[in-house]
Amino acid sequence: MPESTLNYADGDLPLHGFLATPDASFTGPRPVVLVVPEITGIQDHARRRARMLAELGYIALAVDLYGRSVAPEEIPALVQTFNATPDLLRRRMRAALAAALNLPGVDTSRTAAIGYCFGGKAVLELARDGAALRGVVSFHGSLDTPSGLPTGLARTKLLICHGADDPYVPPPQVEAFHAEMQAQGVDYQFITYSGTQHGFTNSDLIGLNMPGIAYSATADRRSWAAMREFLHEVFGETTTESA
Repeated sequence: MPESTLNYADGDLPLHGFLATPDASFTGPRPVVLVVPEITGIQDHARRRARMLAELGYIALAVDLYGRSVAPEEIPALVQTFNATPDLLRRRMRAALAAALNLPGVDTSRTAAIGYCFGGKAVLELARDGAALRGVVSFHGSLDTPSGLPTGLARTKLLICHGADDPYVPPPQVEAFHAEMQAQGVDYQFITYSGTQHGFTNSDLIGLNMPGIAYSATADRRSWAAMREFLHEVFGETTTESA
């Protein structure tokens, strides 16, 4: 699959996304899917997912939130910054979506966004911002509900893939998320995978022995299959492929 770096910007900040596009067997304008990585930024996991989406016929852009690589010791401060200024995250996501929609060969009426861990929070914020997305998918993402910002969630269908044993997204946060969805009248699916912890889609975590974080081949496979069916639905595609 063709791949390249997509340079775009949020104001004066240069950003550098990873772009994967379908091969020539897919004709006509293609749907576009944003891929938002963990708080560590674009790594092999996000690139791999973008390539997998391109193999399905979608134009996939792995989103750059920082404009540079980040060191592990910077992560707590980054989380604090985004939590303290929630519109910053929405603005970075708006910049990525605008860049994706300007790409040649994009069907601008069919857009979606998927996110992992912190990226799950990011795609939900883009939906809350009222972006014209057909669908949003969160994989083991944060589900906390910011206050003081407008929400346009009812415009977008959601799929949430959650690990039942995720200590970073505890039951009170899950309950508050359900309450938010019901209050907003959102069309959403919430899939919980039993015996599953945080980060369950990222096979790069194998052997790291990080408390509360573990790869699950079963949950990874099931959640990706659920996402594929969800994208077929929201994009109005007439055929599906087996998982």
